[in-house]
Amino acid sequence: MNKIIVFLFSLSLIVSCKEQKKEQSNTPANLPVNGKDNHLPPIENGSNQYKDVDVSPMDMAYFPVDYPKLKANDSTIAPPLARVIYSRPHLQGRHIFHEVLSYGEPWRMGANEATELQLFTNASIQGKTIRAGRYTLYCIPQQKEWTIVLNSNTDSWGLQQLHSKDVASFTIPVQEKNQSLEYYTMLFEKAEKGANLLMAWDNVEIRLPFLFQ
Repeated sequence: MNKIIVFLFSLSLIVSCKEQKKEQSNTPANLPVNGKDNHLPPIENGSNQYKDVDVSPMDMAYFPVDYPKLKANDSTIAPPLARVIYSRPHLQGRHIFHEVLSYGEPWRMGANEATELQLFTNASIQGKTIRAGRYTLYCIPQQKEWTIVLNSNTDSWGLQQLHSKDVASFTIPVQEKNQSLEYYTMLFEKAEKGANLLMAWDNVEIRLPFLFQ
């Protein structure tokens, strides 16, 4: 009698273990969740299933500095004066010249889409009047000075150097710094009679002065 009881108890354990394994094979990882098919490839850390993440992120700088934040805090603030939109390449262990740029060769002053300057009012740059509007920017760098060019070929990719659409050019001195800046940076600095558009990368800084009318 005892042998029969032990046998039946052992049999019940075997059946119970088989049922448990069967249930584990039907976990939510293999079944639809909330009515949706769960058999989708996993998204790897840092990836984006909709669009590749660009290594040169787009940025925007206003004058007055942080204008959108100022506007959010005061609805009566005057309109902005200028804005620049650009993508920010970075060095990735390189040096700006000979490995990224070359003296005497035009550069789009950023990455991806053409760098854009928007003036919301007329401005004067080195004595030249520039009308309010949108312009692309490119430059021709030299060791001691850079030539900055405003061009009317907007909504373009990279550098499309159409000289027939050049609006004005300006030569500005280079300042060399003791430290290296990883990401190319553009921003406006308040000046005594207007603003300077600062452009900096690696150990190089240049400033384009604006007087707003």
